[in-house]
This record gives sequence, C-alpha cells and structure tokens, in this order.
Amino acid sequence: MSYSLTVNGKQVTVDAGAIDMPLLWVLRDVIGLTGTKFGCGAGLCGACSVLMGGERFFSCQAPARAFIGQPVTTIEGLRDDPLGKRLQDAWVEADVVQCGYCQPGQLIAAAALLKANPAPDDEAIEAGMSGNLCRCGTYPRIRKAVKLAAAGGKA
Repeated sequence: MSYSLTVNGKQVTVDAGAIDMPLLWVLRDVIGLTGTKFGCGAGLCGACSVLMGGERFFSCQAPARAFIGQPVTTIEGLRDDPLGKRLQDAWVEADVVQCGYCQPGQLIAAAALLKANPAPDDEAIEAGMSGNLCRCGTYPRIRKAVKLAAAGGKA
C-alpha cells in the first residue's frame, strides 16, 4: 500500500511504510529532495523548514501523514514561485550565504514571512525569522535580503 503527497506541485507516491517517518526523511531519503537539511532533529534550528500551504513547518518533527492532502513546498520548489525567485535573487544580491547549510530553511522562513506580511519592518522580520539559526551569523544580510525581496528586488 502507498500514499500520495503533493510536493512542489507534483503528486509523489510514497510507500506506506514511511507514513510515520518524519517528512524530512521522506523528502530526503524516499523522494530524493536533499535541499531540506537535517540540523538538530528537535525543531529548534529551522534547517528542515518546508512550507505547507504557505506556512512554515519543521519537517523533522512532523510525520509524513500530517502532510497528506496538503501542498508541501521545499527549497527545490521555491524558485517556481515568483516570491521564491525574488527571495533567492535577493539572497545573491545581499551576499547572504556563507557556509550555506541553514539557507534553505532561512529562505523557506522568509517566504512564509513575506506571504503573511509583504512589507515587514525590522521587528516583523526578526519575529518571522526566529527559529532559524545561522551559525555563521549572517543575520544582518538575511534581514537586508528579506527587505530587498519585499521591495520587489529593488534596493
């Protein structure tokens, strides 16, 4: 028996044995989408962030069954969204990435933030990006990139 997930706009059939597996491992090990990262395994770092219907979820903490019938967007699917493309372009423009490990989760969090609040101030950016840790400390550049994307990609 198997079940279907909608990931990045496509129906994906998954073996039912993975139904209780955290979505993170279904994405990475079963489907082969490795952009979503394993960080802490406790939902504290944000590296495993995905969007479900526009809201951020920590995929390391949620069983795959929680996403049946819901649209899931990973970092691989973010570029297909105009907002996701703007964010990724802003990330490059602001030279955000250092080691890069947390960046898929950071971009997913920024997409959820801008979907909910298209013109956030610094306080809203701080709140919306909380839960995503960056060991390289690129937070000022992340804030700059979020503002750049909110402004439509124009500085």
